Amino acid sequence: MPVDTARLDTLTALARKALWLSSWTIHHANHIRPNSDGLKVGGHQASSASLATIMSALYFHVLRPEDRVAVKPHASPVFHAIQYLFGRQSREKLENFRGFKGAQSYPSRTKDVDDVDFSTGSVGLGVAQTLFSSLVQDYVKAHGWMKDRREGRMIALVGDAEMDEGNIWEALAEGWKHGLRNTWWVVDYNRQSLDAVVREGLWEKFETMFRNFGWDVVIVKYGRLMREAFAEAGGEALKRWIDNCPNALYAALCFQGGAAFRKHLHDEIGDQGPITRLIDKRSDEELLALMSNLGGHDMASMLEAFEQIDHDRPVCFIAYTIKGVGLPFQGHKDNHAGLMTVAQMETYRESQNIRPGHEWDRYEGLALAPAELDAFLARVPFNQDGRRLTAPVVEVPQQLAFKPAPQMSTQQGFGLVLNEIARGDSELARRIVTTSPDVTVSTNLGPWVNRRGLFARAEKADLFRSEKIPSTFNWDFSPKGQHLELGIAEMNLFIMLSALGLSHQINGERLLPVGTLYDPFIERGLDALNYACYQDARFMVAATPSGITLAPEGGAHQSIATPLIGMAQDGLASFEPAFVDELAVIMAFGFEHMQRDPGEGGSLYLRLSTRSIEQAQRIMTPELQQGITDGAYWLRKPGPNAEVVIAYTGAVAPEAIEATGFIGESRRDIGLLAITSADRLHAGWTAGRKLRRDRRGVQHLSHIEKLLAPLPRDCGIVTVIDGHPSALGWLGSVRGHRVEALGVEQFGQTGTIADLYRHHGIDANAIIDAAESLTTGAPVLHRKMAV
Repeated sequence: MPVDTARLDTLTALARKALWLSSWTIHHANHIRPNSDGLKVGGHQASSASLATIMSALYFHVLRPEDRVAVKPHASPVFHAIQYLFGRQSREKLENFRGFKGAQSYPSRTKDVDDVDFSTGSVGLGVAQTLFSSLVQDYVKAHGWMKDRREGRMIALVGDAEMDEGNIWEALAEGWKHGLRNTWWVVDYNRQSLDAVVREGLWEKFETMFRNFGWDVVIVKYGRLMREAFAEAGGEALKRWIDNCPNALYAALCFQGGAAFRKHLHDEIGDQGPITRLIDKRSDEELLALMSNLGGHDMASMLEAFEQIDHDRPVCFIAYTIKGVGLPFQGHKDNHAGLMTVAQMETYRESQNIRPGHEWDRYEGLALAPAELDAFLARVPFNQDGRRLTAPVVEVPQQLAFKPAPQMSTQQGFGLVLNEIARGDSELARRIVTTSPDVTVSTNLGPWVNRRGLFARAEKADLFRSEKIPSTFNWDFSPKGQHLELGIAEMNLFIMLSALGLSHQINGERLLPVGTLYDPFIERGLDALNYACYQDARFMVAATPSGITLAPEGGAHQSIATPLIGMAQDGLASFEPAFVDELAVIMAFGFEHMQRDPGEGGSLYLRLSTRSIEQAQRIMTPELQQGITDGAYWLRKPGPNAEVVIAYTGAVAPEAIEATGFIGESRRDIGLLAITSADRLHAGWTAGRKLRRDRRGVQHLSHIEKLLAPLPRDCGIVTVIDGHPSALGWLGSVRGHRVEALGVEQFGQTGTIADLYRHHGIDANAIIDAAESLTTGAPVLHRKMAV
């Protein structure tokens, strides 16, 4: 339906105002705000100008409350300006743009106060997030949880250079597999990247790929002024010249102005009567206005493109724009770092009818009455309350059951715990959704999938089963399934976990996502994992098998840095249990931790192993349970005169236990510390020190400080982990004990576990040697001999 003239004029005026506010915000940050750090933010100025009309068309007219948007990172100032016009952003935060607790340089769900749906910044990830969020919406609807809520469109505002990011194309393939719907990607096709101009003909390749994956492609190339000119005598020749003009030349002419366009048009088309008259009847200013009137800068053209979509198929809009349009450096290839000077900003201010001292006034410079604009914005669908939803907490049992065995691996135990949950019909079982990048069976999710099924919007039977071919696994797809099958791309896994982990706020329905992958390939998807945590998405990721304990499976699949990643990643609590009863406690804690309020909870990383070890036979007391979730407990308490303590994590438990037995024959009061989470221990220790510094006189001891407090000062600590030794080497700093940190700093060698543990120095003999180096006395007798 065509938009009436009055509404079109209002939308155009608001777009102009949003561009002014975004430009002023950047200018203020660079030239006016006192105590500036001197960092320039010019790239935002050009990119915001490029998207001002598109974003204004969306936010002020097209979007509904249920729609969600990932904003192109460098368009954050125009996003904040639109939110300011809505009354959802404060002047104080705009004035402090990029300052401490000011409006963020890239839209942030967790740091900004305005209505950010998806954090952006690491290019390409916000784009893919909208695709996976649409799939999650389909999941929620198929399970009957949408209630009376309408389906929303998941929309990404994309830079054309951003399309170089491989994760976008990985996501595109996954969307095709799952029958993607309700997704719009709006490409800001300004044909400029940070360093260069986009190659000629590249977009035609992209367009073909979109169509091949089942997307509609809508090209918005010409604005209203251009279309009117094309209808004039000679207009077809003008259109041909525009279509054939190289990207770099067109951008350069936009920077040079109307006179430069006129010269090139005359030189290249020649004197052909009608086209010459079309050009010459316009002044230089009018000719520049015509040639820069690309579709992405024309409100009527953008509204027409958006309004014509009456289906739920995915759509890619290619909106032709000029980077920095309307600003002095429009089209210049260096404009990413461009900033208007004070004099240029003054000229721009005058052109927008902004009075000095009124730069922040919401409606300054607009001809429409403030009351009329207030009423207009109050009626805008997207500006209604209730967009950020909540969901009730799912109850988690105090203990999760599993079928015990004398010898087990933590990877096996992980599958057994989920299998026991799957047997029942609790709310916990209904809300868990699992996903994995083509390693579902090999990470022990098979039993869960057999019981709960794979998800698809349409029923699809397991053909092996229907053909009566024996198989351990039942691979039936249905709308009620609870496992999302993914291809092998780890980036897709973590973006899917991010989308699932925000469902309680995006869809108003809580999901408890559990993802699995091979531990070394965490590094392959690390950017997406970091992005998910930055958004405060909540999920559990089980990474297995881990470390050199993989042994003969090969060096490429060994991981040594992942314990450090688990410790360093904000928003992610990392655990590495040795025994399955520890794992069951940690998983119960994790499902609760995933549902806690912002600033209290977070996501979970379980570093698991395929090594089957003898299980501890014990009763799970509340004290033990607390120690496991806090990060450590004494498997063997040290005596008052302890000479040495062995502290271990994960799969090396048998070696630590064996070495402790040998050392205990000749060293007094030896202790054995089981560390289930170096991350939780370290975080608690640093938090405790900060609390004591900030609140002088407060006597607060962290969990690890309490555990190590009874040890004599001259007691030595041997730490051992199948991972980088620095993951535990910091323990000596807690109370000043000497430490021998054993671990793995190289990978790539195959062999048996015994071979590799001996080679890397984390076997029982190496632990005994380290203990001897920290203590005095006779050599340890009865040590295990190498074979």
